[in-house]
Amino acid sequence: MKTTIQIQNLKCGGCANTIITQLSKLKGISDVDVDNNTDEVSFNHNSETEFNLVKQTLSDLGYPMTGESNSLPKKAKSFVSCAVGRMTN
Repeated sequence: MKTTIQIQNLKCGGCANTIITQLSKLKGISDVDVDNNTDEVSFNHNSETEFNLVKQTLSDLGYPMTGESNSLPKKAKSFVSCAVGRMTN
């Protein structure tokens, strides 16, 4: 099932690279795509459990879904994730 969600703290291609890399490692998740213009992440999954795992992973990386808590630590994590993504790009 293809799902698209809107996230917070997405800044650049480095962020997108980190998100694609980390979500693609998750079992049952495929075809990950990030749109920096719309702050959207699209991916295929087979179950609600996999969807929840994606949401949790994004939050842990510093990119919570729009409407969820976006605390200062999450914002800081997104800068770290962004930097890592730029270095591996």
